[in-house]
Amino acid sequence: MMSLPKPDELLACVGVTVLERGWLSANNVLIHGEQGPTALVDSGYFSHAPQTRDLLFHALQERSLDLLLNTHLHSDHCGGNAMLQALFPQMKTLIPPGDAAAVSAWDVGALTYEATGQHCPRFTFDGLMCPGEQLRLGNWVWQVHGAKGHDPHAVILFQPDHRLLLSADALWENGFGVVFPELEGDSAFDEVEETLKLIEALAPTTVIPGHGRVFQDVGPALSRAHSRLKQFRSNPDKHHRHALKVLIKFRLLEWQTVSREDLLGWAQETPYLRNAMPNGTRQDREVWLDDLLMELEIVSALRLEREWVINC
Repeated sequence: MMSLPKPDELLACVGVTVLERGWLSANNVLIHGEQGPTALVDSGYFSHAPQTRDLLFHALQERSLDLLLNTHLHSDHCGGNAMLQALFPQMKTLIPPGDAAAVSAWDVGALTYEATGQHCPRFTFDGLMCPGEQLRLGNWVWQVHGAKGHDPHAVILFQPDHRLLLSADALWENGFGVVFPELEGDSAFDEVEETLKLIEALAPTTVIPGHGRVFQDVGPALSRAHSRLKQFRSNPDKHHRHALKVLIKFRLLEWQTVSREDLLGWAQETPYLRNAMPNGTRQDREVWLDDLLMELEIVSALRLEREWVINC
């Protein structure tokens, strides 16, 4: 049995540069070569736009940027779009078809920026990236596949010759992204399972996730994802509470330090959190938020110091 090439060797062969970010900004994936367009997949969160610009210019090495592709339109994946469109006027932007009407009208409700309490500068698009299509990026042809679940309109990209998958938030090394349709009351756990089965059928040997490092232990990652999905299915409230903590942690990644009062004010204005709050007094809401914060502190996601909430 032939051994797999190491990730760095494989990515160099395919013409892929992975700009691994963190959790506030999704990974940016630059695809380049001599035969096809140079493309960037996902652009990070808006507050990281200057860092995205600097990392990209270094990775481009004086190449032009021809295409910007978004796997889905959550703010941590497309918050840098407007900045890149200004920097590269000739660049074409392709988005999943399900989001086209919302982007054209700039409907921040449909795009979930209002519900999550996040921000994304307005951008435009030039075309669609539809499931079932193939795109030449750099020297190789990539398949576009629908990946419902985390986001109903998300897509993933697969390079079949090298069995390389850009999985976005459909599969991470340790799980997958929050299933946001569930927060709207729409059943989507079945769609998560369908996407995991799709990935199993594609049988990638190397995965570039939307967050985290490139990995090749794909079978164990899929097993962990299925196990996590089983837990959420058996206890949807656990998933909902997990989602609330993810939203708080995401906001804290941007703010770094915030007072409990300001954090409560933001939560009361953010629909996904506001809808989960108790209907009683302000003190009831403070206790509710403190419970979430203490759970995050237990796993070292933040630190509480009197009236201050500090990112860890």
